[in-house]
Amino acid sequence: MSYVSNTETDVRNMLGSIGVSSIDDLFSDIPPEMQLKGSLSLPSALSEIELDALMKKKAGLNNQAVSFIGAGIYNHYIPAAVDQLAMRSEFYTAYTPYQPEISQGTLTAIFEYQSMICRLTGMDVANASMYDGATSLAEAVILAVRSNSRSKIIICDSLHPHYREVLSAYSWANDLSAVEIKNERGLFSPHSLNPVLDETVSAVIVQNPNFFGSLEDVKQLADAAHAKGAYLIYAVTEPVSLGLLKKPSELGADIVCGEGQAFGNPPGYGGPCLGLLAASEIFLRKMPGRLVGKTVDADGKEAYVLTLQTREQHIRRERATSNICSNEGLCALRAAIYLAVVGNRLRDLALLNHETASYLKSCLAEKGIKHVFENPFFNEFVVRVSDAEKIISVCAENGFFFGVDLGRWYPLYRNCILLTCTEMNTKAQIDELMKIL
Repeated sequence: MSYVSNTETDVRNMLGSIGVSSIDDLFSDIPPEMQLKGSLSLPSALSEIELDALMKKKAGLNNQAVSFIGAGIYNHYIPAAVDQLAMRSEFYTAYTPYQPEISQGTLTAIFEYQSMICRLTGMDVANASMYDGATSLAEAVILAVRSNSRSKIIICDSLHPHYREVLSAYSWANDLSAVEIKNERGLFSPHSLNPVLDETVSAVIVQNPNFFGSLEDVKQLADAAHAKGAYLIYAVTEPVSLGLLKKPSELGADIVCGEGQAFGNPPGYGGPCLGLLAASEIFLRKMPGRLVGKTVDADGKEAYVLTLQTREQHIRRERATSNICSNEGLCALRAAIYLAVVGNRLRDLALLNHETASYLKSCLAEKGIKHVFENPFFNEFVVRVSDAEKIISVCAENGFFFGVDLGRWYPLYRNCILLTCTEMNTKAQIDELMKIL
């Protein structure tokens, strides 16, 4: 049964209007060797009993290893309250608040989420959520470019490789020029800005902690950017660090973006994620997505509204600030519940992350495995080994995921491993890992 109401005549008329002869012509940009020939190779359907048995069998094959992998997605403990409250049907089934006046619960939760992100970052306004860290960075760049009408951005290769790839695609599509600077001993050196920072630069982007786990000198980078009329975009992939470090606003950040997965959302094999975006008040009317505000109704009762909704489904498409459409409200809800549960103990949690990573680092040093950078760090750091592939493989065979091999992105750091510790890693686990090493 076809659910498409277009007749053959409709199809011919539409194809003629856009100047193509067939629907296949619409896919001519895809190389023939990458196009599917024939039908999908899928097994026949199973009964519910058979499917249940199959999935249980596959679940039993999962490797319950101890993970020291981070690099943008983090394994933090999720309090039971997060799952229980987020699974309530009024939240779990509410997709997008198209009729905000009857979505008061959803709008209240989003408002609280925005307020908490503003408190953590020190920024004036935060939107209702983006797709993930990489696309939130791209949207932050577009926000900056739209605000000062400049087309050049400066990044350092200490920015997450995936974020740089996504940013490259967005830059191409928006005719932006991205200048990439090489890191110096694992850091974005403010001095490296001198040859490339001028009045054509829209924004300087810095990740903190950066991809190597090192803490950047954000204040110096911000001062240099502001001196040329450029903005400073602060990207964060490990938001738990905000519980311990100075607020981005105190370091001169104009826009804060990044990944919020660590707040109450499981690693989930790569998703779903939660994009963070917060900014100074001057960016208020140009921010993408939704912005929930608090007011009173005609009877003077507290009420929540969509103060700004600059997405293409709410306003004329040519006036939309972004093509951001899908609502990440459920992931934002989980983040809000997580932050409400953890509260001011977020600093203690962040300190525990740092102390655990410091213990792992000292234990490795005793084994002769030295760290690569002499930089302050939060909960990630880089070590150099003789054979990264072999060590990672042997550790995996013994129930430990020993970090991420940086050689896949940085030839200079071949046989260097990025290690991560969270509160989920115990001293006993680290001691056991040392025996394997």
